[in-house]
Amino acid sequence: MTLEWRHVVVHSANPAALGQWWAEALGWVVVHTSDVEFAIRPEADRSPGLEFVLLEEAKKAKSRLHLDFVPDDQDAEVARLEALGAKRVDIGQGDQPWVVMADPEGNEFCVLGRRPQNTTS
Repeated sequence: MTLEWRHVVVHSANPAALGQWWAEALGWVVVHTSDVEFAIRPEADRSPGLEFVLLEEAKKAKSRLHLDFVPDDQDAEVARLEALGAKRVDIGQGDQPWVVMADPEGNEFCVLGRRPQNTTS
């Protein structure tokens, strides 16, 4: 048996708005929209992607699943994401080398330290 990972599903009060926010934050393309779904991918034919699905219920607690991102420049990415509407959040992480943030609907994600450089001898 073979499984293909297609999407990470994010429940959302406004799938189109949140999906568009993530498309802009990640530089991804929109591959599907409807009244209740909004899907984005890195490229139209490349999986996995993110699919935002309508759930008319507010987020109630810390997310049980979150995304981690590795930037070239952590400070610059955090500032860019804040300018797009993300917020830094404290979920009890303490003093760490990563920054915990939340998207406009409060879904947490982390911006890790700088990507390790390839070193070859």
